[in-house]
Amino acid sequence: MSRPQFLVYGRSDACLDDVVAGLSRHCDVRAVHTLREAITALQSGGIHGFCVLNEGIASSELLLEAGGILRELPQGIAVLDPQGNILWANGQFRELTRAEQDVVGKGLFDTLSGYEFLPGEYSPVQAALQSNQLASATLKSSDSTFLTIEVKPVSESACAGPALLLAVVHDVTASWSARQKIEAIYAAGFELGDLQPEEVVDLSVEDRVELLKDKILRYTQDLLKFETVEIRLLNEETGILTPLLSVGMGTAAQRELKALPEENGVTGFVATTGQSYLCMDTQRDCHYLPGAPGARSSLTVPLVLHDQVLGTFNVESTKPDAFSESDLRFLELFSREVAVALNTLELLVAEKVTTAANSTKQMLCEVADPVDEILNDATYILDKFGEKLPAAVSRLQNILKHTREIRDSIRKAGDVAGNGVAKGGGAGLMNQFQSPKLRHMRVLIVDSDKEIRRSAHEILGRFGVSVETAHNGEEALMMIRTHRYDAVVADIRLPDLKGSEFFQKVLEIDSRVEVILMAGFGYDANHSIVKARQMGLRSVIYKPFRMDQLVKAVEQAGGNPSGNSGVHRAAPALN
Repeated sequence: MSRPQFLVYGRSDACLDDVVAGLSRHCDVRAVHTLREAITALQSGGIHGFCVLNEGIASSELLLEAGGILRELPQGIAVLDPQGNILWANGQFRELTRAEQDVVGKGLFDTLSGYEFLPGEYSPVQAALQSNQLASATLKSSDSTFLTIEVKPVSESACAGPALLLAVVHDVTASWSARQKIEAIYAAGFELGDLQPEEVVDLSVEDRVELLKDKILRYTQDLLKFETVEIRLLNEETGILTPLLSVGMGTAAQRELKALPEENGVTGFVATTGQSYLCMDTQRDCHYLPGAPGARSSLTVPLVLHDQVLGTFNVESTKPDAFSESDLRFLELFSREVAVALNTLELLVAEKVTTAANSTKQMLCEVADPVDEILNDATYILDKFGEKLPAAVSRLQNILKHTREIRDSIRKAGDVAGNGVAKGGGAGLMNQFQSPKLRHMRVLIVDSDKEIRRSAHEILGRFGVSVETAHNGEEALMMIRTHRYDAVVADIRLPDLKGSEFFQKVLEIDSRVEVILMAGFGYDANHSIVKARQMGLRSVIYKPFRMDQLVKAVEQAGGNPSGNSGVHRAAPALN
């Protein structure tokens, strides 16, 4: 009967002699000095056992001791010779590389024939040999499986070159797919928001909405792989969630839903709370109302812009538990881009609403500054010389009246065009531009910056507000003494007055006028806002202001007939 074969691996003869002598009485012993020799001997077969003497052996070389553990690791592991040929590999390596036969003796990349390096990547074997350091690369298969391969040189001694290479293969498909999906979502966001003027200038509001809906649907189906889709927009005044886009929802698309937490389905709950909702099983969820035919699970996220819920984005599946937390996160990311696109569309609608057939908006912008200058100059003459020139007062009042009528006539022409836009399909998106509180209000904007004054004209003019402006505090006070205003919006850093000083002087003229102070980026070195609040200031906005901030502040001023304090004085004589 043949004796068992035993392999002993050690660096020095002195280390091996005693062990070989002791084992030789029981078995045939083969002594090797290098890791390469040890692997070759094991590959030849017939070895019943082996031992590694750790004197002078690097810790990385002790991997042979853990052969059983290596076979159980989730990563694919292979030992290569310097030419990149496989000397040994665990089972996971063969699974990850989809090798149908034994890989020993084959080149590393021969086992990866179905994969290609990503652009800019190259062989980590050559890189590891050249640098004598860890190198890695990522490959992709035709079915979008991604593998990352890390190759580390293993040397027999500190001064010797690499004797072997250790290759570790990771399946990174999940992380790469997520990365690609995120990149695609941001690309989708760019396209959704890229409504160029030349692309939409000749489109009606209805056509613009259809263009945006087409883009949203295409990305929802191609990118996120959701076939059943419903997007609803929230009307803030009524709380009604109006369908904007619906595919595969059947008759549920016609159901009236409101932003209420009960009896309005998951959609109403999400619109109320602003929180995403993952319905794992529609048959057991108390919030779910029957939606798409045969739906067993749903995913609903809010459309949010600047912490404001614009609507909801809902997808459904006929399979229970069809959506994961990952799906929820991706839909939330995509919904942010959709919300921005909707906001962009609303701004385009607003632009069209305020534009008459012959560019009403442009006309208003062009006449705004000259009209304000005429009003300022005529008011100055009235204020300084009215008592001395009584015969000229009525003439000046007529100038003021007719100048305002010119501006109002242009705006009325824009209203006519805007009504036509609403009838053409944009009424749902224009709700935010209809405010009974703002219509016919007269507001004075006080700022030395021409762009701020013009922006106020453009924004508030959309809501029917009569906007007049002043360049500094003294000019504004003169206008307030002479005319009646529902609100005054003033910068805290006027060329001639601090915000708190201006506020105090306005109170002395007419306490019924609501004053709103503006601060640039929240900066208030003179503490004007604090001082003005102590005197009764109610409202502050920050530049550069958003449309909703300015509109809300002026709306609140319009709903406050008592002004900034309880003291009432006689109103100015002129309107």
